[in-house]
Amino acid sequence: MFGTSGIRGRVGSEVTAELALSVGRALASTGYERVVVGRDVRESGRMLERALVAGVTECGGDAIDVGVEPTPTIARYVGEVDADAGVAITASHNPPEDNGIKLWSPSGQAFDERKKREIAEAVEREAFDLADWDGVGERTAASDARERHAAVLREALTDAPIDELSVVVDVGNGTGRVTADVLDAVGCDIETLNGQRDGGFPGRPSEPTAENCATARVLVESIDADLGILHDGDADRMLAVDEEGAFVGGDALLALFGRREVGEGDRVAVPVDTSLAVADAVSERGGDVVYTPVGDVFVAERAAESGVVFGGEPSGAWIWPDETLCPDGPLAACRLAAVVADDGPLSALVDELPQYPIRRDAVRTERKGAVMDRVRGIADEEYAEVQTLDGVRIDTDRGWFLVRASGTEPLVRLTAEARDEDDADALFAEAKELVERASD
Repeated sequence: MFGTSGIRGRVGSEVTAELALSVGRALASTGYERVVVGRDVRESGRMLERALVAGVTECGGDAIDVGVEPTPTIARYVGEVDADAGVAITASHNPPEDNGIKLWSPSGQAFDERKKREIAEAVEREAFDLADWDGVGERTAASDARERHAAVLREALTDAPIDELSVVVDVGNGTGRVTADVLDAVGCDIETLNGQRDGGFPGRPSEPTAENCATARVLVESIDADLGILHDGDADRMLAVDEEGAFVGGDALLALFGRREVGEGDRVAVPVDTSLAVADAVSERGGDVVYTPVGDVFVAERAAESGVVFGGEPSGAWIWPDETLCPDGPLAACRLAAVVADDGPLSALVDELPQYPIRRDAVRTERKGAVMDRVRGIADEEYAEVQTLDGVRIDTDRGWFLVRASGTEPLVRLTAEARDEDDADALFAEAKELVERASD
């Protein structure tokens, strides 16, 4: 039922009001008595939110409804109001026909495997503790979640000389307007793009890729902005555009943030598909990386450990454990703006980082589990060292490649990296051939 980022799928078939009702019932029946609930801009979220709230209250729990807000705003609010759990109705960067349900702990961390399994089992067994007529819970509306989040973002900019920075914020028709509002409030010159909330994502696809955000790249360069900020539909992700209109991907931002946060002996939590450039950049400052399975919940688990000062994913999820264990796109945007104001321009900062050729692609398949089983079998027979922390990673003296099933989509993802172009191409071809053989 749960993938690496909660429940996610096509509305009307995989994600239904019946499922949302059951999840709400399961939460209240397993001890989560006060539940924060919010959603992204997708119209289907209205239906799913109402069903989930009905399930919580039907089993005696109380629901605190924050309405349409960024996922990090919802996740942060759980601990701030001493709730037991939070629910974001969102499919994040997925297309408009999808929606999902992501569960949050008071620490800001997404539900771990044990907690997800507990909820899934309650749903599957219909183990619901329905309340008597006089024990039904209450729904209350909360209006201060966004301002609480905005206050934290303004605090992150207190010491930054940011008042003359020019920033384009591509909201992607999603919930991330808080980024533009806060940067504007502290004196930045702001241009917004795709600022109208619309769950059909008419301005561009929700995922903030270089291709999807071509208009933002042109706009940054044409108006001589210092920085472009790119959010997905629920603003848990943040990627960027430098002052020359070049897309700045997740590996570069992860290296930039990680290098800035670490001191001697500190660690940065990163997933297994992260570039070697991140480890090299962090080691230059006396730090080290620790690897996790792909998924912000796994990064958050490691980020919660002593000595881990930052965690992130190349997909655009960034976690500062001293702030919260949820990926916070608006916070990342504000911290990047502060970096550019302090040390910019962004293009020069990226040029200082180690850079190696990395190749990424995906193969669509409805049999991703079976394909991955065959990939593991072939790899065990043909390679001396096979890592299976998440998927199958092969390290060689030329570089590495990774084959892993997506946790949210019918895809098998391929990643390969080396320190020169030819080796990167060769390793990627090797990974692709491995998947093709496993798919026969």
